[in-house]
Amino acid sequence: MELGKNIGAVRSKRVVIGDEVRPALIIIKHGKIQQILPHSTLSEDVGCEVLDVGDSVAMPGIVDCHVHVNEPGRTGWEGFWSATRAAAAGGVTTIVDMPLNSIPPTTTLSHFHVKQREAAGRCFVDTAFWGGVVPGNQQELWPMVQAGVAGFKCFLIHSGVEEFPHVTDADLHAAMKQLQGTGSVLLFHAELDVQQSTEETGDPCQYTTFLQSRPDIMETEAIRTVIELCLQYQVRCHIVHLSSAKALTLIQKARQAGAPLTVETTHHYLNLCAEHIPAGATQFKCCPPIRGSNNQKQLWAALKAGHIDMVVSDHSPCTPDLKKLDSGDFTQAWGGISSLQFGLPLFWSSASKRDFELSDVVRLLSQKTARLCSLDHQKGTLAPGYDADLVIWDPERQFQIEEGGIHHKNKLTPYLGFTLQGVVNATILRGRLVYRDGSFCPEPLGKQLLISQRKTPSQP
Repeated sequence: MELGKNIGAVRSKRVVIGDEVRPALIIIKHGKIQQILPHSTLSEDVGCEVLDVGDSVAMPGIVDCHVHVNEPGRTGWEGFWSATRAAAAGGVTTIVDMPLNSIPPTTTLSHFHVKQREAAGRCFVDTAFWGGVVPGNQQELWPMVQAGVAGFKCFLIHSGVEEFPHVTDADLHAAMKQLQGTGSVLLFHAELDVQQSTEETGDPCQYTTFLQSRPDIMETEAIRTVIELCLQYQVRCHIVHLSSAKALTLIQKARQAGAPLTVETTHHYLNLCAEHIPAGATQFKCCPPIRGSNNQKQLWAALKAGHIDMVVSDHSPCTPDLKKLDSGDFTQAWGGISSLQFGLPLFWSSASKRDFELSDVVRLLSQKTARLCSLDHQKGTLAPGYDADLVIWDPERQFQIEEGGIHHKNKLTPYLGFTLQGVVNATILRGRLVYRDGSFCPEPLGKQLLISQRKTPSQP
């Protein structure tokens, strides 16, 4: 079947519908799922060309709600064209772009319009956008909500780039007052600089030196701050890239107390361990840091218990020189990991060994992520009326990550050489075949997704 072509129906012996995996025929019309027919009708003529994928799994496309595209301004790091091609190759049908590290950052309405212009005609999958909260921009928040951002992100510690400064308590209260009653969500990079500043001791090429500079308490204290705000204002709050399992009890208690709080973790915290990071291997650096194997076990247990809501890539690439591989200095290297293309097999390779089911993959990588950014009425589920976004993949097949198969602009990733389980065969976006067996649709078919909030801010 030709790339870019409209598909009338998809037939598979393994379709993930709700908690079930069963044979089904998915009928598609005008880019939406029109009907899902059961096993008994599989051999019937449905009056259109059918893409029969046999035993391959058909399930909702991945919704990755934490991606740094970096365009405009840092297109040497990534860009909409390369990021969304990589997404399509990984079965990701929707990304949500972070407000940094582009220049300008998405912190004003006019900057949001700049971002939209840059993305126009360059996206191979559907793309939504986060705005940013920085000191002094509270009057920009409601205009950006009205313009269609999915929500906002802020940092409680230096962001790593000068044009996206971190917020103070006063900034947070001002932002919360603006967001009250809007239905929008505020995302937090939850680390606080709680340590007395001391001279760096230890070898900067040893990972433990970097790890000790970002202890768990930086996350737990930041999350205490988030919880207080969340309970006070009853604005939806979300913890991005939770690394420390020590904060989990705080989060559970806050939810029990009525805080509208959600939390994500990432593929790198679930797949990589501090003990196995070699000296000078700065491709493993990110913030918060990858912690120890016991911490990782606790993250998996929390995911299983429903205490962590979703798993995302936090794809944050840069040019190789910024990783300081020549010196191997963790303290000077850019903190960020590239994994957008490989989220599904990374997750499945580990999760399948821990008794997670295919329905868990859909819940954690598609449904909950779509819900966070108010796209759960059209994305993340196979049901009539939803966008016909599908990933067709083989959970049993293995492959090795090699540089030639990486579609990110920069190929540096800690996963190079990993053997993973789960091969993406095809990606379908709103009923059109955008990726199949290593080949892409020649033209980008992705749309920009603007989120319509149906509420207005609370009056002071």
